Amino acid sequence: MKNIKETLYIVMPAYNEEENITKTITSWLPILKNGNSKSRLVIADTGSSDNTNKILKELQNKYPQIVILSEGLKQHGPKLIQLYKYAIQNQADWVFQTDSDGQTNPLEFKDFWTLKNKYDAIIGNRVVREDGKSRKFVENTLCRILKIVFGKKVDLEDANAPFRLMKTSLLEKYISKFKDDYNLPNVMLCVFFKYYNENIKFKEITFKPREKGVNSINIKKIVKIGVNAINDFYEFKKDMKNDEKI
Repeated sequence: MKNIKETLYIVMPAYNEEENITKTITSWLPILKNGNSKSRLVIADTGSSDNTNKILKELQNKYPQIVILSEGLKQHGPKLIQLYKYAIQNQADWVFQTDSDGQTNPLEFKDFWTLKNKYDAIIGNRVVREDGKSRKFVENTLCRILKIVFGKKVDLEDANAPFRLMKTSLLEKYISKFKDDYNLPNVMLCVFFKYYNENIKFKEITFKPREKGVNSINIKKIVKIGVNAINDFYEFKKDMKNDEKI
Protein backbone atom coordinates (compact mmCIF):
# COMPACT_ATOMS: atom_id res chain seq x y z
CA MET A 1 0.00 0.00 0.00
CA LYS A 2 1.27 3.43 -0.89
CA ASN A 3 2.18 5.60 2.11
CA ILE A 4 -0.23 8.55 2.12
CA LYS A 5 1.28 11.66 3.64
CA GLU A 6 -0.76 13.64 6.14
CA THR A 7 -1.20 17.39 6.47
CA LEU A 8 1.29 18.93 8.88
CA TYR A 9 0.95 22.45 10.25
CA ILE A 10 4.03 23.88 11.96
CA VAL A 11 2.84 26.79 14.07
CA MET A 12 4.77 29.43 15.96
CA PRO A 13 4.00 32.73 17.69
CA ALA A 14 6.29 35.67 16.99
CA TYR A 15 6.90 39.00 18.69
CA ASN A 16 9.78 41.37 17.89
CA GLU A 17 11.99 38.63 16.46
CA GLU A 18 13.55 40.52 13.54
CA GLU A 19 17.02 39.24 14.44
CA ASN A 20 15.98 35.58 14.58
CA ILE A 21 12.95 35.14 12.35
CA THR A 22 14.64 34.53 8.97
CA LYS A 23 16.99 31.86 10.29
CA THR A 24 14.22 30.21 12.29
CA ILE A 25 11.70 30.12 9.45
CA THR A 26 14.14 28.87 6.84
CA SER A 27 15.41 26.15 9.17
CA TRP A 28 11.88 24.84 9.80
CA LEU A 29 10.49 25.08 6.25
CA PRO A 30 12.20 21.87 5.03
CA ILE A 31 10.39 19.95 7.79
CA LEU A 32 7.12 20.51 5.91
CA LYS A 33 8.29 17.87 3.42
CA ASN A 34 7.30 15.27 6.00
CA GLY A 35 3.69 16.19 5.26
CA ASN A 36 1.70 16.52 2.06
CA SER A 37 1.33 19.50 -0.29
CA LYS A 38 -1.30 21.09 1.97
CA SER A 39 1.17 21.38 4.85
CA ARG A 40 1.90 24.90 6.05
CA LEU A 41 4.15 26.91 8.35
CA VAL A 42 1.88 29.35 10.20
CA ILE A 43 3.21 32.31 12.19
CA ALA A 44 1.08 34.51 14.43
CA ASP A 45 2.71 37.94 14.55
CA THR A 46 0.59 40.58 16.20
CA GLY A 47 1.94 43.65 17.93
CA SER A 48 5.58 43.50 16.80
CA SER A 49 7.09 46.99 16.80
CA ASP A 50 10.22 46.01 14.86
CA ASN A 51 10.60 44.60 11.32
CA THR A 52 9.36 41.10 12.11
CA ASN A 53 6.15 41.43 10.08
CA LYS A 54 7.96 43.03 7.14
CA ILE A 55 10.51 40.20 7.07
CA LEU A 56 7.75 37.60 7.30
CA LYS A 57 5.94 39.08 4.31
CA GLU A 58 9.17 39.01 2.30
CA LEU A 59 9.65 35.36 3.23
CA GLN A 60 6.02 34.63 2.34
CA ASN A 61 6.57 36.04 -1.15
CA LYS A 62 9.43 33.60 -1.57
CA TYR A 63 7.86 30.60 0.17
CA PRO A 64 4.10 30.19 -0.48
CA GLN A 65 3.81 27.55 2.28
CA ILE A 66 4.07 30.37 4.84
CA VAL A 67 0.88 31.75 6.38
CA ILE A 68 0.92 34.90 8.51
CA LEU A 69 -1.76 35.67 11.09
CA SER A 70 -1.51 39.40 11.80
CA GLU A 71 -4.68 40.03 13.81
CA GLY A 72 -5.37 39.10 17.40
CA LEU A 73 -3.84 39.52 20.84
CA LYS A 74 -0.08 40.01 21.09
CA GLN A 75 0.59 37.75 24.09
CA HIS A 76 2.20 34.34 23.60
CA GLY A 77 -0.64 32.24 25.02
CA PRO A 78 -3.47 33.81 23.02
CA LYS A 79 -1.38 33.46 19.87
CA LEU A 80 -1.03 29.74 20.54
CA ILE A 81 -4.79 29.38 20.92
CA GLN A 82 -5.30 31.28 17.68
CA LEU A 83 -2.78 29.08 15.87
CA TYR A 84 -4.30 25.84 17.16
CA LYS A 85 -7.78 26.96 16.14
CA TYR A 86 -6.49 27.89 12.69
CA ALA A 87 -4.96 24.44 12.23
CA ILE A 88 -8.20 22.79 13.35
CA GLN A 89 -10.32 24.95 11.05
CA ASN A 90 -8.09 24.12 8.09
CA GLN A 91 -8.27 20.39 8.81
CA ALA A 92 -4.61 19.73 9.46
CA ASP A 93 -3.91 16.16 10.58
CA TRP A 94 -0.99 17.08 12.82
CA VAL A 95 0.10 20.29 14.54
CA PHE A 96 3.67 20.90 15.58
CA GLN A 97 4.28 23.92 17.80
CA THR A 98 7.58 25.61 18.39
CA ASP A 99 8.74 29.17 19.02
CA SER A 100 10.27 31.71 16.65
CA ASP A 101 13.35 32.56 18.70
CA GLY A 102 15.56 29.75 17.39
CA GLN A 103 16.03 27.91 20.68
CA THR A 104 14.75 24.57 19.36
CA ASN A 105 16.43 22.23 16.88
CA PRO A 106 14.57 21.22 13.69
CA LEU A 107 16.78 18.13 13.36
CA GLU A 108 15.06 16.67 16.43
CA PHE A 109 11.66 16.72 14.73
CA LYS A 110 12.37 13.49 12.84
CA ASP A 111 12.24 11.35 15.98
CA PHE A 112 8.92 12.91 16.97
CA TRP A 113 7.41 12.29 13.54
CA THR A 114 8.57 8.67 13.67
CA LEU A 115 6.55 8.18 16.87
CA LYS A 116 3.30 9.64 15.56
CA ASN A 117 1.76 6.25 14.75
CA LYS A 118 2.17 5.17 18.37
CA TYR A 119 1.03 8.31 20.21
CA ASP A 120 -1.50 11.12 19.85
CA ALA A 121 0.97 13.67 21.15
CA ILE A 122 4.73 13.73 21.63
CA ILE A 123 5.92 16.57 23.85
CA GLY A 124 9.43 17.87 24.39
CA ASN A 125 11.18 17.46 27.72
CA ARG A 126 13.92 20.03 28.30
CA VAL A 127 16.06 17.99 30.70
CA VAL A 128 18.95 20.39 30.16
CA ARG A 129 18.05 24.03 29.57
CA GLU A 130 20.83 26.20 28.21
CA ASP A 131 18.72 29.35 28.64
CA GLY A 132 19.54 29.68 32.34
CA LYS A 133 19.06 28.01 35.71
CA SER A 134 16.37 30.51 36.70
CA ARG A 135 14.08 29.36 33.90
CA LYS A 136 14.66 25.72 34.78
CA PHE A 137 13.77 26.56 38.38
CA VAL A 138 10.54 28.25 37.25
CA GLU A 139 9.60 25.22 35.14
CA ASN A 140 10.28 22.80 38.01
CA THR A 141 8.24 24.95 40.37
CA LEU A 142 5.37 25.05 37.89
CA CYS A 143 5.35 21.26 37.60
CA ARG A 144 5.25 20.92 41.38
CA ILE A 145 2.33 23.35 41.62
CA LEU A 146 0.42 21.45 38.95
CA LYS A 147 0.91 18.21 40.84
CA ILE A 148 -0.38 19.83 44.04
CA VAL A 149 -3.44 21.29 42.33
CA PHE A 150 -4.39 18.42 40.03
CA GLY A 151 -3.03 15.47 41.98
CA LYS A 152 -0.38 12.81 41.50
CA LYS A 153 -1.91 11.85 38.18
CA VAL A 154 -0.54 15.07 36.71
CA ASP A 155 3.15 14.38 37.25
CA LEU A 156 4.70 16.29 34.35
CA GLU A 157 8.29 16.16 33.17
CA ASP A 158 7.99 19.48 31.31
CA ALA A 159 4.71 21.37 31.19
CA ASN A 160 5.47 24.21 28.81
CA ALA A 161 8.02 23.07 26.25
CA PRO A 162 7.61 24.79 22.85
CA PHE A 163 8.33 21.57 20.97
CA ARG A 164 5.23 19.41 20.67
CA LEU A 165 3.64 17.32 17.95
CA MET A 166 -0.08 16.82 18.49
CA LYS A 167 -2.83 15.11 16.56
CA THR A 168 -5.32 17.81 15.60
CA SER A 169 -8.24 15.66 16.72
CA LEU A 170 -6.71 15.58 20.21
CA LEU A 171 -6.31 19.37 20.26
CA GLU A 172 -9.92 19.77 19.18
CA LYS A 173 -11.10 17.90 22.29
CA TYR A 174 -9.69 20.56 24.62
CA ILE A 175 -9.29 23.85 22.74
CA SER A 176 -12.80 25.04 23.64
CA LYS A 177 -11.86 25.00 27.33
CA PHE A 178 -9.70 28.11 26.82
CA LYS A 179 -10.81 31.71 26.66
CA ASP A 180 -9.13 33.52 23.76
CA ASP A 181 -6.92 35.52 26.16
CA TYR A 182 -5.70 32.61 28.28
CA ASN A 183 -1.96 32.80 28.95
CA LEU A 184 -0.84 29.18 29.47
CA PRO A 185 -2.63 26.90 26.99
CA ASN A 186 0.37 24.61 26.49
CA VAL A 187 0.60 24.01 30.23
CA MET A 188 -3.08 23.18 30.55
CA LEU A 189 -3.03 20.98 27.47
CA CYS A 190 -0.38 18.86 29.19
CA VAL A 191 -2.57 18.78 32.30
CA PHE A 192 -5.61 17.67 30.32
CA PHE A 193 -3.63 15.03 28.43
CA LYS A 194 -2.32 13.53 31.67
CA TYR A 195 -5.50 13.90 33.70
CA TYR A 196 -7.66 12.23 31.06
CA ASN A 197 -5.12 9.50 30.26
CA GLU A 198 -4.48 10.51 26.67
CA ASN A 199 -1.95 8.51 24.71
CA ILE A 200 1.05 10.82 24.94
CA LYS A 201 4.80 10.61 25.35
CA PHE A 202 7.42 13.02 26.69
CA LYS A 203 10.68 12.91 24.76
CA GLU A 204 13.94 14.62 25.64
CA ILE A 205 15.02 17.55 23.48
CA THR A 206 17.83 20.07 23.55
CA PHE A 207 17.08 23.71 24.28
CA LYS A 208 19.56 26.34 23.18
CA PRO A 209 20.07 29.82 24.62
CA ARG A 210 18.63 32.68 22.63
CA GLU A 211 21.18 33.76 20.01
CA LYS A 212 19.89 37.28 19.34
CA GLY A 213 17.26 39.67 20.56
CA VAL A 214 15.63 39.98 23.96
CA ASN A 215 13.05 37.61 25.37
CA SER A 216 9.76 39.48 25.72
CA ILE A 217 8.86 37.43 28.81
CA ASN A 218 11.40 37.98 31.59
CA ILE A 219 11.51 36.27 34.98
CA LYS A 220 9.50 39.04 36.65
CA LYS A 221 6.71 38.61 34.11
CA ILE A 222 6.88 34.83 34.40
CA VAL A 223 6.43 35.00 38.18
CA LYS A 224 3.48 37.39 37.77
CA ILE A 225 1.86 35.12 35.19
CA GLY A 226 2.48 32.15 37.48
CA VAL A 227 0.84 33.76 40.50
CA ASN A 228 -2.22 34.71 38.46
CA ALA A 229 -2.28 31.24 36.93
CA ILE A 230 -2.77 29.44 40.24
CA ASN A 231 -6.34 30.73 40.53
CA ASP A 232 -6.95 29.64 36.94
CA PHE A 233 -5.62 26.18 37.74
CA TYR A 234 -8.10 25.77 40.58
CA GLU A 235 -10.93 26.96 38.33
CA PHE A 236 -9.95 24.39 35.72
CA LYS A 237 -9.78 21.72 38.42
CA LYS A 238 -13.29 22.61 39.61
CA ASP A 239 -14.62 22.35 36.05
CA MET A 240 -12.88 19.00 35.59
CA LYS A 241 -14.45 17.69 38.79
CA ASN A 242 -17.87 18.87 37.63
CA ASP A 243 -17.38 17.12 34.29
CA GLU A 244 -16.71 13.88 36.14
CA LYS A 245 -20.06 14.17 37.91
CA ILE A 246 -21.99 14.40 34.64
